[in-house]
Parts: sequence; structure tokens; C-alpha cells
Amino acid sequence: MMQKSTIQKLEEASFISNQLNVEMLRLDLLHPIVSGNKFFKLKYYLKETSEKKHTGIVTFGGYHSNHLVAAAFACKEARVKSIGIIRGEKPHSFSNCIKDCIEYGMEIKFLSRDNFDSLQATEIEKQFPNYTIIPQGGYGKLGSKGASEILSNQNTLNYDYILASCGTGTMAAGLINASHQTQKMLFFSALKNNFSILDEINELLENPTEKKNFQVLFNYDFGGYAKKNKLVLDTMNLFYEIHKIPTDFVYTGKMITAFYDLLNLNYFPKKSRILLIHSGGIQGNRSLKSNELIF
Repeated sequence: MMQKSTIQKLEEASFISNQLNVEMLRLDLLHPIVSGNKFFKLKYYLKETSEKKHTGIVTFGGYHSNHLVAAAFACKEARVKSIGIIRGEKPHSFSNCIKDCIEYGMEIKFLSRDNFDSLQATEIEKQFPNYTIIPQGGYGKLGSKGASEILSNQNTLNYDYILASCGTGTMAAGLINASHQTQKMLFFSALKNNFSILDEINELLENPTEKKNFQVLFNYDFGGYAKKNKLVLDTMNLFYEIHKIPTDFVYTGKMITAFYDLLNLNYFPKKSRILLIHSGGIQGNRSLKSNELIF
């Protein structure tokens, strides 16, 4: 059952000493499987599938994709077919995410990295007529339209800073569209040197010439997409010890690590109201060793 996201106040000595009001939007509590921003980004794609009476959806991802698992489960609930195209050759053993996708009824197709990266939307449309095509990570106008509702679920216009991790830029664009011009939106790229994301975000903005209240920081990828180091894992464990909030090393854990670094650099003026967005989806943590996280 879908629940309403909640805002949790975070209290630490460093926040108090800097007179900062820090809170976290817990999108991870929305649903155990269609977790966090995935629910919002999939919402209007699934609505289109129903309205146009499409057979199902075709979407894309990697071996550990939160997006694929969420899409597979959502389609199962909606009783429509789902096809997932995986970036990479068929492995000898499937990841937990791929196993989940199959359990939820998703048809899996593997595609070499080169062929995956060169895949054109027109080719997919020809191969799968009468299917809704959902780009990787839910990218697109429909995805950002859903993501814009993340902030509308709560009274979030009184925050000075809103922080989130970003992959495709879909959630970022939705958040920017829903933000007030006076709010400062900080996004942390989970992909290394993914500078094209600025164009991809602007492509989804309703008023790109007006909305200039955001910044994407590229120095907190910690090795690249789905990479991590000891600092990220230690920060995730510390954050859980203090606040009892589990995070993932692909997205939210890196955002938290970046936030603490900015805090140490005195980035935020005193009395700032800061909202950290937990984008949900901790599927990737299942690829870690059992002793790396305390939760």
C-alpha cells in the first residue's frame, strides 16, 4: 500500500552549532518496492499505458537497477506486461534485482553495452509496437511531471536549500519545476563527469530561461556510478547510527556524504532551512558484503 512521504527532523550537534534546521523528506517510506522517486517518475508513463490501451511497457537499466524492479512490480500491480532491456551480456548468475524483475513477471532481454548505448528510440518503437517506451531512469517529460509532485506532497516552499542526488536528471528537473525561484536547489551527480546532465535537465524544464536556481555538483561521484569508497560507507553507517535512516551507496548515501562535506566547508549560511531528499531505492546495497553496512 502506498503511504504518504514524511519529513523527519535531523538533529546533530554540528547542525545546532551552525544554527541550521535540517530535515529529510523520506521518499523511501512510500512503498517497499516501488520506492521513492520511482513511484513519481513512473506514474504518468503507466497512466499513458492505460489511457492508450498499450500492451505494456519497455524500459531499460543495468544489472542492479532500482528502476527496473520498480517498473516490474508496478506493471504487475497494473496487470500490464513489462519488458526490461539490460545493459550488458547475459551473466552466468543473475543479480538480486534481475531475479526480482523476473519474479514480478518482467521479460528480460540482455544487450551488449555498445549496442545498448547506440540504441535509438525509433528502433525500439518498431520492435515493440503498442508498448509505452520508458527511457532509462524514467527520463522524459512524463517522468519529470511525476517528479514535480514530490514537493507538492508536503509544504516545502519554506526551505532555503533542497539537496538531492541525481542520475538521469529526471527528478532534478521535476523538483526545479516545482520549486520557488528563491530556493537553492543542489544536485549531486552520481555519474562521473556526466556534464551533459545540465542539458538533459534544461530539456525538461518548463521555463528554462527563468529557472536558474539550481546547481549540479560533479565532484561527489566517489569513483562513478554504483561505485563507492570507505568514506561513503562509513558516512552511511554513521548516519544510520544517529538517525536510524538507511541509505544506499548509489544515490542517497553519496548525497549525505556531500552534504557533510559542504557543512564542514561552511557552505550554508546560519539559520538556513535545509531539506535533504531521500530518493529511496536501496536495492544496490544487496551487492555489498554482509559486514559493510550495519543496517
